[in-house]
Amino acid sequence: MKTFHAVAALTVAAASAVQAMITCDSNNPCPSSAPCCSSYGFCGVGAYCLGGCYPKDSFSMDSCMPAPVCKSSDYDFNNMNGFIENTEYLGDPSSGNWVFSGDPLMYNNEAVLLTMTEDSSGTLLSSTRYVWYGKMSATMKTSRGAGVVTAFIMMSDVKDEIDFEFIGTDVQTAQSNYYFQGITDYGNEKNLSSPNTDSQWHTYTIDWQPDSLSWEVDGKVLRTLYRNETYNETAGQYHYPQTPSRVQFSLWPAGKAGNAQGTIEWAGGEIDWSSPYMQNGYYYAMVKDVTVDCYNPPAGYNNQGNKAYWYENKYGTNDTVVVGNNGTTLSSFLATGEEPKKGASSSASNTATKSGGKSSASSSATAQPETIPGVSGGGSRESGSDVASGSGSSSGSSGSSGSSGSSGSSDSGANTGSSSFSQGLETGSGTNDGNRVVAGSLVALVAFFAAAMML
Repeated sequence: MKTFHAVAALTVAAASAVQAMITCDSNNPCPSSAPCCSSYGFCGVGAYCLGGCYPKDSFSMDSCMPAPVCKSSDYDFNNMNGFIENTEYLGDPSSGNWVFSGDPLMYNNEAVLLTMTEDSSGTLLSSTRYVWYGKMSATMKTSRGAGVVTAFIMMSDVKDEIDFEFIGTDVQTAQSNYYFQGITDYGNEKNLSSPNTDSQWHTYTIDWQPDSLSWEVDGKVLRTLYRNETYNETAGQYHYPQTPSRVQFSLWPAGKAGNAQGTIEWAGGEIDWSSPYMQNGYYYAMVKDVTVDCYNPPAGYNNQGNKAYWYENKYGTNDTVVVGNNGTTLSSFLATGEEPKKGASSSASNTATKSGGKSSASSSATAQPETIPGVSGGGSRESGSDVASGSGSSSGSSGSSGSSGSSGSSDSGANTGSSSFSQGLETGSGTNDGNRVVAGSLVALVAFFAAAMML
């Protein structure tokens, strides 16, 4: 009985923590005290204002920090020297090539393992630099098992997205998909042949140009999309990925109990945490090598420099992107785009508070706002898209993968054209729904507390 009461108390505490969070959506932007809206729909400072900061629902267009421009590079994942954890990264791309959440591991100085244990949300890897059109390749092996999803994607801060996804129950197929500003169109997904994705090394390539987009497997183009095929008559615009994006990898539990039923079915069923596909207590995928070849920005772009990307208004289309010389680095986890130097001399500035809950948009900010977005990996499906099995969607990812000797050219910008990872579903009406992610996170948190009390 004591254990029950203790768990009940912890449950109440967890629920209270959830209620302390401030949410953001198209009708309720973040307040000035916590101005940056994460891709999950929560407000904060610090890392909330870096990669994945959603400018449309933030306090102002200055809340999110500018993003580091593209740099052509070859990242050999034979060590983790270029990794930096999301609780340490403050926006300086020279501090690391990849930022991570979760638990990436080195395998025989050959590849990085993206791991996922039963009590985790998987591993999230994300480039510190953005790409505004380019050719991105990754040599990798996927995970296997019901409910387990491996992803290699491009994700922009306004939720433009290009995906390769791999369902653990179908290791003969790579799913290709794309999104414009997070709007789900189930006709966008197409299956591509890729044999034995879990046991054979394959190189997957996204060739992203202003007017065309191709998905390649081992050098063979299996799908090409043309921008002129994506015109939406109702909106009067092209629903084509067109804004600076990060390279992201993930292994995430789509089939975790408590996720939307459509997500679980799409992922091949619930995860078996005693599966023989788990090794040393975790599922894993492997990433061996990543290359990024930056292309030139589109013709007529707003050229004010060559160090950073940002948006001049909330339309979030390619003609609203500016390339300039603004700084990309915060002085502390208390800083924001409006106040990038805040907390520079404060000991509290190095304290990062991870989020994982939900509140109403009218909640008042706490004395110290959240500084690190909650870790997830589900993308549009986990962000609230409960769709039937077999319909199209994809996972987002974010985090870091290591890099050793990176050879590359100078920053792009004027001369050449890039916790948490989440696609943040945005329906045709333009509304965000992250509630199911939050509910799942709370259930997981309560379950964790309960398990701990049983020890």
